[in-house]
Amino acid sequence: MQFNIRLLTLMFLFCGSSAVAEQRPNIVIIMADDLGYGDIRCYGATKIQTPNIDALANQGMMFHDAHAAASVCSPSRYGLMTGRLPWRLHRKGNGYRLERDRMTLASLVKSHGYRSAAIGKWHLGYGKNWEHPLGPGPLEAGFHYHFGVPTNHNDQYRAFVENHDFVGLVPGEKLRVVAGQPFPSGLAKPRVEDQVDSDLTAKAIEFIRENAEQPFFLYFTPCAPHTHVTPAAPFRGTSQAGLLGDYVQELDFHVGEIIDTLDELGIADNTLLVFTSDNGNSPKDFKGTQNVELNLAVDSHDIRERFKTAKQDARALGHLTNGPWHDGKGSPYEGGHRVPFIVRWPGKITPQSESTQLVCLTDMMATLAEILDTELPEDAGEDSFSIVPALLGTDPNTPLREIAFIQGDTKDNAIAIRSGDWKMIASTSDGKKVHELFDLSKDKAETENLASQNPEVVQRLSSALAKARGEGRTRPLP
Repeated sequence: MQFNIRLLTLMFLFCGSSAVAEQRPNIVIIMADDLGYGDIRCYGATKIQTPNIDALANQGMMFHDAHAAASVCSPSRYGLMTGRLPWRLHRKGNGYRLERDRMTLASLVKSHGYRSAAIGKWHLGYGKNWEHPLGPGPLEAGFHYHFGVPTNHNDQYRAFVENHDFVGLVPGEKLRVVAGQPFPSGLAKPRVEDQVDSDLTAKAIEFIRENAEQPFFLYFTPCAPHTHVTPAAPFRGTSQAGLLGDYVQELDFHVGEIIDTLDELGIADNTLLVFTSDNGNSPKDFKGTQNVELNLAVDSHDIRERFKTAKQDARALGHLTNGPWHDGKGSPYEGGHRVPFIVRWPGKITPQSESTQLVCLTDMMATLAEILDTELPEDAGEDSFSIVPALLGTDPNTPLREIAFIQGDTKDNAIAIRSGDWKMIASTSDGKKVHELFDLSKDKAETENLASQNPEVVQRLSSALAKARGEGRTRPLP
């Protein structure tokens, strides 16, 4: 009898660990561009309505201490896609590329029979020359289909990319950016700024419909609310936060379209849906892009002038784009990298649940690996920790990770270190190490540097960073 009980127990434990993998859920990751922690109503926005994103939070789990891998776009996306901290590449700037042989989220799920698409902003390069065929890009990283924006909504290419080609080229021509010209040479159909996210969403919905009968992975990365702040005409004037708020409300509408498509096809219950952002929003308008000639479908609400001051206007109207957190995009302070993070998985995640677990977007690699009941190789997801225990509530009180190391700027100079309520910024100035230490439980604005008063905390976090650098990983080996 004891043997039978033990056998049944073992069978139960085995089934519990593999039941998630047997179902092979569809996976949808929606990563907004420069969406701040305070840009969504469920995270505290009062001037912007986001009913569809709020509904996701109501139906799933809302995280309050989630962080991008970096405070700017390209390295942040590298961290999500690889599970590796981008500062390990020691690159300067905002133009990261994936290593050809590195495992990505797409190649991971591809090995389990998933069809996958990268639709939206890519910002991880297409090789050196950016001529046909564009690559290596998403297809070489494991995706089956790609339609998107090469770098940013305000990039100089003004074109979409589909798989290995720029869309809208004159037959026989190459895309060439020419100084003084508003649009690149060789491009017959430049992108229409106030229709970009509508076009991207339509492609995402098309992919879902075509692959609804098999497991699929959609990496959907709309451009809103990144500069240029150009909401489609129906959304202009709909928020209380100016054009920026209108743009966020358009983003919410497109998220709703994705949700409605999953519901219509009857696959929502077997879909893991993640909503997040690549970094915090920029509190300031991008002065360098304000002289651009916008290509718009509709001129209304004085958009050609008002897009130049959209973020300034939102702030004047009382909107705090990064909520209570200090600074924003491009900085090592919390406003630069603390992001909204919502996960819905019907039947698995308890509705209306919340988590204060410290998580990083690099954690998606280990999370998907656990969902697929597979073990990551040693050279993949080196800085990724599974958040499945938090999602399923199986071990809610045990920290998923003790510490997080976030790339804080584009100069390979600042690392933000989070551990409990402590936040330390390690940087250099005139060749000397500089440490700023804050207690976020008392000082969300990061105004009082406590480093000199807490040398033991500075030493502990500095040693942890040195260990992470030296070992080349933070995820323990199996």
